[in-house]
Amino acid sequence: MKQAARETRGRLKIFLGAAPGVGKTFEMLREGAERLRAGSDVVIAIVETHGRAETEALVAPFEIVPRRAMAYQGHTLDEMDIDAVLARRPALALVDEFAHTNAPGSRHPKRWQDVMELLDAGIDVFTTLNIQHVESLNDVVASFTRVRVRETVPDSVFDDAEIEVVDLPPDELIERLKEGKVYVPAEATRALGHFFSKANLSALREMALRRAAQSVDQAMLEHLDATAAPGTFAGGERVLVAVSELPGSDTLVRAAKRLADALKAPWQAVYIETPRAEGFGEDQKRAIAQTLRLAATLGGTIATVPAASVAQGLAEHVAGMRATQLVIGKSQRSWWFALRHGSVVEAMLRASEGLAVHVIPTGEMAPRTRALPLSGWGRPGDYAVAALLVALTTAVGKVAQPFIGAGGIDLFYLLPVIVASSRYGLWPGIAAGLAAGLCYNFFFLPPLYTFTIADPQSVLTQFVLIGIAWFSANLTSRLRARATIGARSAQENAAVAAFGQALARASDWDGTNRIVCTEMARLLGATVILMSDRGGQFAVAAASRDDVPPLGPVDRAAADWSWSRGEPAGAGTATLTAADWQFHPLKTTLGTLALIGLSRPDGAEVVTADRAVLLSTLLGQAALAHERLKLEDQVREVSVLKERDRLRAALLSSIGHDLRTPLTSIAAAIDAIAAQHPDASAVPTARLEIARLKRFLDNLVDMVRIDSGQLDLKIEAIDLTDAIASAVHDLKAILRGHHIDLRVPATLPLVRADATLLHHILINLLANAAHHGGDGAIEIIGERKPDLVTLTVRDHGPGLEPGSEAAIFEKFARGHGTDRDGGSGLGLAIAKGFALAMEIGIAAANSPDGGAAFTLGFPVRTG
Repeated sequence: MKQAARETRGRLKIFLGAAPGVGKTFEMLREGAERLRAGSDVVIAIVETHGRAETEALVAPFEIVPRRAMAYQGHTLDEMDIDAVLARRPALALVDEFAHTNAPGSRHPKRWQDVMELLDAGIDVFTTLNIQHVESLNDVVASFTRVRVRETVPDSVFDDAEIEVVDLPPDELIERLKEGKVYVPAEATRALGHFFSKANLSALREMALRRAAQSVDQAMLEHLDATAAPGTFAGGERVLVAVSELPGSDTLVRAAKRLADALKAPWQAVYIETPRAEGFGEDQKRAIAQTLRLAATLGGTIATVPAASVAQGLAEHVAGMRATQLVIGKSQRSWWFALRHGSVVEAMLRASEGLAVHVIPTGEMAPRTRALPLSGWGRPGDYAVAALLVALTTAVGKVAQPFIGAGGIDLFYLLPVIVASSRYGLWPGIAAGLAAGLCYNFFFLPPLYTFTIADPQSVLTQFVLIGIAWFSANLTSRLRARATIGARSAQENAAVAAFGQALARASDWDGTNRIVCTEMARLLGATVILMSDRGGQFAVAAASRDDVPPLGPVDRAAADWSWSRGEPAGAGTATLTAADWQFHPLKTTLGTLALIGLSRPDGAEVVTADRAVLLSTLLGQAALAHERLKLEDQVREVSVLKERDRLRAALLSSIGHDLRTPLTSIAAAIDAIAAQHPDASAVPTARLEIARLKRFLDNLVDMVRIDSGQLDLKIEAIDLTDAIASAVHDLKAILRGHHIDLRVPATLPLVRADATLLHHILINLLANAAHHGGDGAIEIIGERKPDLVTLTVRDHGPGLEPGSEAAIFEKFARGHGTDRDGGSGLGLAIAKGFALAMEIGIAAANSPDGGAAFTLGFPVRTG
């Protein structure tokens, strides 16, 4: 079905690069040109040449679908016209910048969604992408580049895509950058000191190669599964460790973990459940459970596979998983044991072609456990039934003897022997064999009605009947054990499916928690509680029984430890084993969402080995259900916040605009009063307050513009001296009485910014310093640094509260001073919003000489 769905869709090819400038667009156009020369219908849906001559030359031969003009904030943006491409319906469309964000008003917010629509229409697509735009790698890239990429694509786009890595060594890319082939020289200089460092490029290059290898490996496995092709096809490493009840299995798990980390490969721990497992004691079952739990704790997946023998089950699982590395233990065994039972290690070496087998000694051999009930003597009734069957067979033989003779009667006695041994076990079967032999000799062999054996063949018949009894009991026991294992596996699968369906029907937290507790208690035979954080209180949210006693101090400590660490704790784990409860976190990509507690009132082991995999599966299902509810709550919260922000923006915008007219009238009235009464002492104060109120209204309108993304940037070269002079002039009434210490060298280079927004920033910073610094001087200091021009506004007031350096820029945040005490709480937030819009750094700190210092950082741009 998946293959059929692929046939109806277009094919996607992603040209993946480590960073801008490696040649992704060039390679896409070059390969598209080859398809064009081969007769394919190829068009350019959208390609960005970035002014590169060699790229523009490759564009020339193609038909270019006209772009769609989108009006946005007074500007016209050109976007890919998806309707025009669909109407043109080429065989192949070239779409550059896969992670691009479309202009507001487009059909889809992201370009990758446009590409998905083209693929659904049956159009093949070539596109380009940098590795830092992959959603799952976003945090990893930001951790070492210090740059958070906001345009990302989901990992699912790689599922059916062909990946071609456009690779370029870091040294060559840096050389291209210096030559101006990636950015203009001014931007290239800054990039070399930040994102395009050699260490960053090397890490990004490795990530791109690994992500491509992962996609190729996944596609290969899907193809192999679809075609049922044998072999491991080791395009990527996959580690498997086989564990058992024998001592030393924990050593195997740790070795497999180290191997997987070294290979950066996924790994799994598997236990092969054979009929022998039916005869395991509690210690052996507990050992298996602890080993599987250790593997899950170390980050591996776990599996239990029923099979007739360890070698057969392990070989089949290796083939199904297509493992490339197998970690297996080998205990010291006698030559007689190896002769009778063989060696699993040697069997795997013979059966698995292309598999690397890591054999680790695990010490002395543990006593062998037999799953067959050969030691059971049976009940008296079993022997009575066996004797009755032999008697009935003797009667039937007497009736049939005149017709078939005495030679065929011995075959009749096979029936009671087989029935007794298969139904009641070995010893009742042997008893039936002895009775059958004696009856056959007594009633049918000469001399009749005596136990004298005249023919040695009769002795052989006796041993044959006993041998058949042993063989039948052995075979039946094995079949019964396999049937038991198969039935249990089927029941667990059905239970997990029913559990998932029940969780899918639940639509609220209480219902989901109740289902999790009751169903897990029923399937695991334990008392189950669910703990979660509700309103800051970490407490029991649901339980499988109403009479669950309160948690003791040790249990509470185990729960807190499991919640904070995200690892199992309590009874049967490696942490706080004195607890009565065993706790497991429900972990997802959103963090630990809840805690499952398990306990048995009889003090028995909480989770047995044959339930370890079931428990892991149930925990995974419960975690997914909680993640779904959490995401639904977040979506609802986001919707409420969006509506609240919309209403607040509308209200603030209305207030800001509606009050301008009466404010203008008041200002005009004050001017008229001043003309009539020039000596009125209240006029300067009134004008000052009018100016302050006007700034307050301007701040309201500006904050609405920032929140709604309606800033209209006009970036140009600006002389900081002129910008400072303009801001000081507009604040001359507020700055009256303050000494302005201007230390801005005339040799500072021009900075690039929006003049209006920079003017607003400087006004807010200067007004804040005037009200905060009292009558002290206000210092305005400009400095040239290797990659920045900094401008600092410093006062000599009490300074910022310790730890508030970042929070002071939040909306409505106040400290000491106007925007820190008694102001609107918007001035500094607006300054930061405008600065970020222009990609200008802004920071607050306390000056060593006292007072607060606010610093703007302008990237150096020359040429």
